[in-house]
Amino acid sequence: MKIRLVQQGKFQQLDDPSITISPPEHGFYWIDASVEDLIELQPLFNLHELAVEDCQSEDNQRPKLEIYEGHYFIVVNSIRFDDEEIFLRSLNIFLGSHYIITVTKQKLSEIRTVKPLLLEEEVDAPDQFMYHLIDLVVKNYFLVGDRIEVRIEALDDAILIEPKKSHMNEIISLRGEIMWLKKVLGPQKDLIGMLSKRELRLIDDGLQKYFNDVHEDAIKIYETFETFRELIGHLREAYQLSLASRANDIMRIFTALTTIFMPLTIITGIYGTNFPNMPELETRYGYFGMLGGMLVVAVSMFFYFRKKNWF
Repeated sequence: MKIRLVQQGKFQQLDDPSITISPPEHGFYWIDASVEDLIELQPLFNLHELAVEDCQSEDNQRPKLEIYEGHYFIVVNSIRFDDEEIFLRSLNIFLGSHYIITVTKQKLSEIRTVKPLLLEEEVDAPDQFMYHLIDLVVKNYFLVGDRIEVRIEALDDAILIEPKKSHMNEIISLRGEIMWLKKVLGPQKDLIGMLSKRELRLIDDGLQKYFNDVHEDAIKIYETFETFRELIGHLREAYQLSLASRANDIMRIFTALTTIFMPLTIITGIYGTNFPNMPELETRYGYFGMLGGMLVVAVSMFFYFRKKNWF
C-alpha cells in the first residue's frame, strides 16, 4: 500500500494510513492499495462491504458506479494487448471528499502514466485525479484498437494471397475477443455517461464537460469495435471465397488435363483393339507416327488452354 498526500500535483509519501482519515489543509490523499490492504482500509473509511466484496471477487466486475454514504465506488476496465491476446484488468476506485483509493489486482500502466500528468495539470482534488485516470484508461482502448486494425489488415492480405486453416482459427479467436470486449464497452460507455451528466455531490460540476469529452471517446471506441466485428465477418467471407476460388482453380486444371488426355485415350483405345486388318499396324513407322500425333494434340491443347488462362 502506497499513501501519498497530493498537493498541486506534487507527492508526499506517508506511512500511517490513519492520518488520511482527516482532510488535509490543502490537496487530497491518494492511496494505491491491493485487495489485501482493504482489510485495514475498510474500517478507517467505512467502505461499504459490498464494494469490498466486489474488489475481492475473482471475476472481473462490469463497469459501474455505486453511491454509498460518504464515498462512491467506481469500476472501470483497463485494457492490455500482449502477444496478440487481449487482457482486461479491473480498476476499482473509492472516491471520497478528500481521498481516492485505487485498488488493483495487477499493476496497471495507467497508474504509472498518470503521475506526471498530475504534476503537469497541478491536480489538487480527488475528482480531478479520477478524471485523468479514467481518461487514460479510455485512451488506451484507442491504442489497442489501432493494433487490432493492423492485425485485421494483415490477416486480410494473407487470406487474399494464400488462405490457410490457421487463418480461420485466427479469425474465430479475434471475433471472440472483439465480441467479449463489446460486452464490456457498453457498460463502460454508460458509466462514463453517468459521470458526465448526473449530478454527483463528490464530483465538481465543472468536471462534467471534461467527462463528457471522455464519454464521446468511449462512444467512438464502442463504434470502432462494432466496425471491427463487421470487418471480421467480411474476413470470414473472404476466406471462404478464397478457398472456393482456389478449389475452382484446381478443378479447372484437372479439367484441362482430363480434356488433354481424352483424345490421347481415344487414339490408344483405337489402336489397342487388336483387329488384324488395320493398315497402320503394317506401316514401318506407324508407332512413331501415332506417338508424334498424340504429342502434337497434347501440346496444341496445352497452349490453347494456357492462352485461355486455364493454367
